[in-house]
Amino acid sequence: MTRSIMDYQNYIDGRFAADEKNEWVEVENPATHEILARVPESSGASIDAAVAAANRAQPAWEKLPAIQRAGYLRKMSAKIRENAARIADIIVREQGKTQALANVEANFTADYFDYMAEWARRLEGEVLTSDRAGESIFLSRKPLGTVAGILPWNFPFFLIARKVAPALVTGNTIVLKPSEETPINAFEFAKLVAETDIPPGVINLVGGRGAVAGSKLSSHTGIDLVTFTGSVGTGIRIMQAAATNLTRVNLELGGKAPAIVLADADLDLAAKAIYDSRVINTGQVCNCAERVYVEKKVEAELTDKLAKLFKATRYGDPGAIAELDMGPLINKAARDKLVGIVDRAREAGAEVVTGGKIASLDKGWHYEPTLIVGNKSGAEVMTKETFGPVLPIQSVDSLDEAVALSNDSEYGLTSSIFTKDLNSAFRAVRDLKFGETYVNRENFEAMQGFHAGRKKSGIGGADGKHGLYEFTETHVVYINHG
Repeated sequence: MTRSIMDYQNYIDGRFAADEKNEWVEVENPATHEILARVPESSGASIDAAVAAANRAQPAWEKLPAIQRAGYLRKMSAKIRENAARIADIIVREQGKTQALANVEANFTADYFDYMAEWARRLEGEVLTSDRAGESIFLSRKPLGTVAGILPWNFPFFLIARKVAPALVTGNTIVLKPSEETPINAFEFAKLVAETDIPPGVINLVGGRGAVAGSKLSSHTGIDLVTFTGSVGTGIRIMQAAATNLTRVNLELGGKAPAIVLADADLDLAAKAIYDSRVINTGQVCNCAERVYVEKKVEAELTDKLAKLFKATRYGDPGAIAELDMGPLINKAARDKLVGIVDRAREAGAEVVTGGKIASLDKGWHYEPTLIVGNKSGAEVMTKETFGPVLPIQSVDSLDEAVALSNDSEYGLTSSIFTKDLNSAFRAVRDLKFGETYVNRENFEAMQGFHAGRKKSGIGGADGKHGLYEFTETHVVYINHG
């Protein structure tokens, strides 16, 4: 069936508006190469207008009781649930996500709006003891002002909620800039916002490439916080742009998550959890297992179990086949990156157990699920983020060696360990230099946790109480009542 190409407009101050430049970014289906839609390559004037609208709306929005702001979040959640199937179909076509995972993303996004709405009655300050008689010290939390939310392409719809919900419930307004790879779902979200009675200017959306629209937002004097999820390189550029105005940044960046498997582990559980953490979303997830350190005694057995799972992976066009384990990579550059990494691993002496080449499908940016053994410390495949269905394995002699190799990385987002020994698990938790550690389970965070990394994996974090407070600043008041 031929689908018509739709042109979207920016959503600014409660209205959809054409951009004066009349320049466009085309959105491709990575499984079929079909052009799905066009979104604006926003001009500076459009971005200025969006920021100005958010600035105008913010004071009145902040003055609303938090419980009323939460009511608007619940309205958005209801709209998402009503349209979840349609949103999931969009995610499948523009991002290449499997139908099952797209369904989870759409509904989890609604859950996240509801969860953050619950914090309206839980925003807390503090009363501090004064050194002076007749004096009280109060600390309260206030919104930062206007937030720029710059979104990634791998979980594009959920990240809308991760930026919008905590920003709004704490009294901020927001300007969203979706990834140029997957903007359709965000523009459809703006349509849902327009169907509610949320005040104009509270949520704004502009399209465009990161180098243009993202850079303009990051350096804008009207922005009080830039929150970004994506690559390390882009995060550095955003931080540099924001530094001009000393604008706060919240950055969730890349990862090279180690999975440590000890000889006493349940190997069936470990293999399945690591496999699930590698092929989910075609391996394009910053917090999922990217490298394995396994004790030599069980290396062969674990490798055999993983190889069977990798060989059985079902992949293809998720828009045509419902029951798949993974779809295509996001674009040609992502696939070419994997080709280079795997080829260089072979040249360095590693062995490809299964996969290791471009998939033999007629269309789409597909790469075979790939398992690589015989890797050495410092090898590119063990140190650089692959962001695809490629899993390298390295054998170790002990837990201490595995932890040391895990920590010898520029990344520090997530990690995992598989063992039946509680002491070993707690030793790893103590010594691993990562923001998250998963014990005997797959890598996937909870909305009530705190998703944050160390080193080049980011600054600040998201989710739960601590993620919510990333969108606030403190105000301390000294009252002399003596």
